[in-house]
Amino acid sequence: MIQLRVDTIVKYFSEEAILDGVSFELSRGDHVALVGPNGAGKSTLVNIITGTLEPDSGMVDVHSGIRVGILEQQPEYEEDKTVWKEAAQALEELATLAEQAQHVAEQMARATGQQQDELAERYDRLQERLYQQDAYNIDHRIERILSGLGFVEAEFQKPVGQLSGGQKNRLALAKLLLAEPDLMILDEPSNHLDIDATQWLEKFLAASQATILLVSHDRFLIDQVAHKTIELHQGTIEIYKGNYSSYMRQKDERNAVLRRTYERQQDEIARLEEFVRRHIGSQKTAQAEDRRKKLERMVRVRAPREIIAPRMGFPAPERSGDIVLRAEHISKAFDFPLFEDLTFDILRGQKWGILGPNGTGKSTLLRILNSDLEPDAGEIHVGAKVKTAYFDQHLTCVDSEKEVVEAIRPDHKEFVERERRDLLARFGITKEMVFKKVSQLSGGERNRTALAWLSTRDANLMFLDEPTNHLDLWARDSLERTIRDYQGTVVIVSHDRYFLDQVCDMLLVVEPERFRVINGNYSTYQTLIDRGLAKETRVGLATKTEVAEETAKEKKSTKASNSKPRPKRKFPYRKVEEIETEIAEVELRIEAIYSEMALDEALRDGSVMKGLSDELATMQHALEPLYAHLEEAIELN
Repeated sequence: MIQLRVDTIVKYFSEEAILDGVSFELSRGDHVALVGPNGAGKSTLVNIITGTLEPDSGMVDVHSGIRVGILEQQPEYEEDKTVWKEAAQALEELATLAEQAQHVAEQMARATGQQQDELAERYDRLQERLYQQDAYNIDHRIERILSGLGFVEAEFQKPVGQLSGGQKNRLALAKLLLAEPDLMILDEPSNHLDIDATQWLEKFLAASQATILLVSHDRFLIDQVAHKTIELHQGTIEIYKGNYSSYMRQKDERNAVLRRTYERQQDEIARLEEFVRRHIGSQKTAQAEDRRKKLERMVRVRAPREIIAPRMGFPAPERSGDIVLRAEHISKAFDFPLFEDLTFDILRGQKWGILGPNGTGKSTLLRILNSDLEPDAGEIHVGAKVKTAYFDQHLTCVDSEKEVVEAIRPDHKEFVERERRDLLARFGITKEMVFKKVSQLSGGERNRTALAWLSTRDANLMFLDEPTNHLDLWARDSLERTIRDYQGTVVIVSHDRYFLDQVCDMLLVVEPERFRVINGNYSTYQTLIDRGLAKETRVGLATKTEVAEETAKEKKSTKASNSKPRPKRKFPYRKVEEIETEIAEVELRIEAIYSEMALDEALRDGSVMKGLSDELATMQHALEPLYAHLEEAIELN
C-alpha cells in the first residue's frame, strides 16, 4: 500500500527553483533516507510533506487511513508536567481504550441476557485491540524508551520545565516512538543523543515496521536503518536501493559510466563542430551541412551529477617532540566527579578520539589538555616544540562581529587578503560570503570558517570539539581526508561514529568511574565490546590484530559447535569477492548499454539498437544467478 505520494513538487525562494519537479512514493514498511548537501532543500521538502509549507506547484498525497508522526524540532510542553506523564500522553488512546474495557466489564457484571452477550462481544473487541497494541505493558514501554534515549530513572518524575533544550528534544523523540505512527518523518533524530542512545535508536528504528522517512547526517544511523536512499541535489532527486554505503558505491559506479559516455560524446561533438567550422562554404559544404544536422539531432548525454565538496586541507606543521602530551593522574569534579586518575601519553602524529556518554566531561577534559582549565589533581606535560590550536563546538574561536575574511587573520604572521580569500575558498567560503559578518553565516558556513581559521594557526597539535556539527555528508568526508592527511597530532571529541572510525587510530573512552585506552578506531572498540574484551576498570589496551585473532577464534568455535549438517551447494565454490566483482562489472555494463542506447548513432541505426537490446537482456538475465551464487557463498564459504 502506498502511504505517501509526492508528485512533481516545485518550490521557488528566488529565481532558481530549490525543488524542481520532485516525485517519489513511500509504501508501507519502507525505510528511506533523504540526503543532500546543505542548502539543497531537504528541510523545505520535509516542511511541504508535513504541511507547514505550501509548494508552488505539485501535490503531496498521504493515505487517509494512516497515522503520521513528525519529530518536532521545537516542542512545547506544560512546564509543571513530569517527564513520565508527558511521555505517557503519547499513549492516551490506549489508556482510553483500557478505561472503556474496564467500564464495559463493570456493565457486564450487572447485565443479563442479550445485553450481556452484546457487552461481551464489545469487550472482546476492545481486549483484542489492547492486546494487539501491547496496552498492558505501557509502563514498561515508557521506561524502555526513556531509558534508551538517555533519561535516567531519577529524571522520570522531573518537571519538564527543568529540562535542558536537548532533553526536551529527546522527550519529543520518545513521545513519537511511543505513539508508533504508521509513517514517521524524522529530521535529524540523533541530535542531542550521545553514542549509546544513538545506537539504541538505530536498533529501534531498524526493527520498526513503520514507514520511515529519515533526514540525517549520521552515516552509521542511515546504514543501519535505510533500505532506500533519495538524493536531493540541484532541485531534483535520484533514488538508489540500499543504505548510505550502498548509495555511495552505486553513485560512484553510475557516475563513472556517465563520465566516460559524456566525455566520448563531447569529443564527438567537438570533432563535428570543427569539421563544420572548417568546411562550411567550401567544396565540402554538403558534408559540413550533414554534420551540422547531425549535431542538431544528437541526444545530448548529461554530465555526471556530482556533489562537489570543499577541498579543505591543513598545512604541514613544524615537527614536535615524539611525546606530544602526557597526562598524569588527572582528575576533575564539579558538583560530582567527572573523571579520576587519568594517565596516558599522546605521541606525535597520532589521531585520538575521546568518546563517552553525555555528562562524563569529554569537553572539560579537552580544555584541560589544552591548558584552558586546571585539573583538580594531576598534571599535564606538553612536549618539545608543541604548538596547539583549539576548535570549540560553539565556534567562539572566530569573532562573530568581524567580517569572515578578517576573522581568520592570524596574529603571528603576515597573511594578506588574497591569501585569506584563497584559503577560505578551499573551505567552500567564496564570493560575497567572505565579506559577511561571521554572525550572518549559516551553521555549516560558520563551521567551515572556523576550520579555515584553524589552518592559519600553524599548529602541530589540534584539539577539535565536535568538528562535524552543521557539516553535510560531503563536507564531513572532506574533513576526514584533511585530518588523515595532516602530519600533526589531533585530539577529537565527537559523537559521529563514522567520523571517528575514519580518522582515529587511538580512542580514550571516558565513563563513570573508569576509562579505557583503545589502540584502534571505533570499529575496533565496538568489536571489543561485542566480544566482551573491554571490561577493564582502568586502562584496557587492545590492538586491531588481537581483535582479529579473537574474532577468528570465535568463528572457529562457532563452526565446531554447530552440529547441524551444512546445506549442499547449488553452485561451484567461488570467493565472495570474485562474485561481487563480477556483479559490479555486469551492472556497470548495463549502465553503459543504457547510455549507448541514448546516443544518436543507436537511435538512427536499427541494427545497432537491436544489438544493444539483445546484450541488455543477456546481461540482465545473467544477474539473477549471480545474486543467488553470492548469497550461497556468503552463507557457506
